[in-house]
Amino acid sequence: MNYTFDFSVIGDYLPVIWTGIQLTVWLILVGAVFGCALGVFCAWARALGPRWLRPPVVAYIELIRNTPFLIQLFFIFFGLPSVGIKLSGLEASILAMVINLGAYSAEIVRAGIEATPRGQFEAGASLAMSRLQVFRYIVLVPALKRIWPALSSQIVIVMLGSAVCSQVAAEELTFAANFIQSRSFRAFEVYFVTTGIYLALAVALRQILRGLGWYLFDKGRRA
Repeated sequence: MNYTFDFSVIGDYLPVIWTGIQLTVWLILVGAVFGCALGVFCAWARALGPRWLRPPVVAYIELIRNTPFLIQLFFIFFGLPSVGIKLSGLEASILAMVINLGAYSAEIVRAGIEATPRGQFEAGASLAMSRLQVFRYIVLVPALKRIWPALSSQIVIVMLGSAVCSQVAAEELTFAANFIQSRSFRAFEVYFVTTGIYLALAVALRQILRGLGWYLFDKGRRA
């Protein structure tokens, strides 16, 4: 039996695909901003923070880095309602992405902090700066510059991982693809196009992050 390809079916569902793309972009935008902020805080807590804060931060990082993202998402969406916390599919997806990216980015940022020469810390201390001020004004920006390529790659990975958010009815791109396939029965065409869209999103996101890094750490610092 010969299979006849028919990509024209995709045109009938362009609004559905566009909605899925928009939600995927929204997920990674919110997830990246808050996830990286959480990662910076955790990196500071591990490297320079008070001793009492380190054990819970380490426990959080190890828990998230050693469990599947899908299980984390299911726990938030299906598990938390048992203790009275009920979230929509979109809310659970955003929270899961923030928590996941926060743990991975924390270790990436910590590597940048620990690569900072000790003389910079001592210089800040000699100016009567607190540990938090040293971190904010002396350590953070050079550390982020060192690890920006690795952090950018992790953000792209989390964006691609957002595909599993369709499992909790978040209407992102994979949810749209599954919906179209269930209606059209054109699995090859639907998932071929979806793969191409994810590829385009990943390349575009990487270029945006590269440009942002250049602006923040090169042009922005010279201006």
